[in-house]
Amino acid sequence: MRRTVVTLLATVVGLVVLLGFKTSPTSSPTAAASAPTVPGSGSGSSPSAGTAAPSSSGSSRSGTITGSAIQTRYGVVQVKVTVASGRITEVTAVQLPRDHPRDVEISNYAVPILRREAIAAQSANINAVSGATYTSDGYAQSLQSALDQL
Repeated sequence: MRRTVVTLLATVVGLVVLLGFKTSPTSSPTAAASAPTVPGSGSGSSPSAGTAAPSSSGSSRSGTITGSAIQTRYGVVQVKVTVASGRITEVTAVQLPRDHPRDVEISNYAVPILRREAIAAQSANINAVSGATYTSDGYAQSLQSALDQL
């Protein structure tokens, strides 16, 4: 009897704690405000940590920059980004994991998708490609490092 009362009391306390737990703050920042962006892109959102603010002269940044080489579990991922008038116009993979046939298969599948996402998003805030998580993460990190240099 005593064990039943203790178990019932512990269950009630656990439920009260669980139901009272808040999973998110009442006012959360929007995803657009926290997303990494192309410096000088004029997207209108405030720059987040890790990105450069648009220049005060109003001129858009342009150039081709190679991002950092990011070591992933399966090899190095590095990209080169071309920005014209503050917009990403091209992203090229410079280094990709290619030690095994499966690495080549994954890279050949994932990189075109990641390239399209980066150009569409105009930032390194891109979704990972299913089945290519490590390549996707390395791609986004290298892309962001290149954008940070502009």
